[in-house]
Amino acid sequence: MLIHSAAQLLTIAGPPQRGHALGNLGIIENGAVLIDDDLIAAVGPSDEMRVIYADEEMLDATGRVVMPGLVDPHTHVVWAGDRAAEFEMRIQGKTYMEIMQAGGGIVSTVRNTRSASLGKLLTETRPRLERMFANGTTTAEVKSGYGLNTETELKTLDAVLALDAEGPIELAPTFLGAHALPPEYKDNPQGYTDLVCEDMLPALKEWWQHQLAVISNQLSVASHQSSVTGQPITNLPFTDVFCETGAFTLKQSRQILETARELGFPLKIHADEFDNLGGAALAAELGAASADHLVVTSKEDIAAMGASDTVAVSLPCTPFGLAEGEYTPAKDFLDADCILAIATDINPGTAWCESMQFAITLACRYLRLTPAQAIVAATLNAAAAIDRADRIGSLEPGKQADLLILDVPDYRHLGYRIGGNLVHTVIKKGQVYTI
Repeated sequence: MLIHSAAQLLTIAGPPQRGHALGNLGIIENGAVLIDDDLIAAVGPSDEMRVIYADEEMLDATGRVVMPGLVDPHTHVVWAGDRAAEFEMRIQGKTYMEIMQAGGGIVSTVRNTRSASLGKLLTETRPRLERMFANGTTTAEVKSGYGLNTETELKTLDAVLALDAEGPIELAPTFLGAHALPPEYKDNPQGYTDLVCEDMLPALKEWWQHQLAVISNQLSVASHQSSVTGQPITNLPFTDVFCETGAFTLKQSRQILETARELGFPLKIHADEFDNLGGAALAAELGAASADHLVVTSKEDIAAMGASDTVAVSLPCTPFGLAEGEYTPAKDFLDADCILAIATDINPGTAWCESMQFAITLACRYLRLTPAQAIVAATLNAAAAIDRADRIGSLEPGKQADLLILDVPDYRHLGYRIGGNLVHTVIKKGQVYTI
């Protein structure tokens, strides 16, 4: 299929964009992109492409922007229940401790998620993913972390794999057993840290090996080949930890991440949302795929990230959702030559946001990114934050055919407009979905 006559075709070709190079969209005006099965086969000017590929099925994008699908590299989208009452309490001026004492906070979501069946988790999560997809997110990372025990953490990851298999949105699983202290360990943080390392991570490795065996038995080898590399998709889930005051110390975070690395898991970290404990520098040292939040990161930690390939993921929906004034100091990260990405952080407590378009809007206003910079941060660089920049995030021959057709003539409408949905058509792995 040839998508042609795009007012602007944003190719965003090349490696993830670092520092002040961020924002190169690789625009082809009156552009066209050829899709062959589930891959991008060619891009170029429409006048040339329509002659070369005259016999192909045509999709007319006249007057519209065509760009890569959005990638959301930090979500907590699988949970049960809601925290609307807690939101009202916060608006009324209740403190976090008062909300906790009233049964709110993360413990509320943990209680609901532990009691939910796998079927209930699927039923509650599916509409959220559908809305994310309708708003242009074609790939999303999804964390566990609302179980805080082995059984529920693995149940959550079962839900992630089941929803990924349903599609069309593609999901990358992350184990976040170290999200917070469960009630039964509230006075023994080191005991829970040891439990994560000695019991939960080995159980996760065993669970994943079982999943691979099930996949191998149920489906043909061909259906589980990466269309880009031709190799079986056997990547382990990421392991993440919340390195923050009141959650896990830097020493405990190191213990968890080093244990995970020894077991072969790729790494992520929540760091510097409220206090600068050194989590971002730890992520860079250990070669983590990303460090996320990064609101109060020190200049030294930012420099460490700039000297690494660890992606700095800003979550602007979270301070916005909390009505806070501090956001990721994006200019400092760009000055340090970091790879900067953005994500929604969709979760039930602080940022129930299903739209990466809105994350782009906030990034332009509060991180002071240009629309072009925010778009790259939400596509190619976001793909790098989940180790998939070789497969998605740009429109280049050989990459997966994940595209958006926007009902606007200029890419700058992303960021400029607030609260709507500019997506006209989503194309995922070559399949067309009209919104």
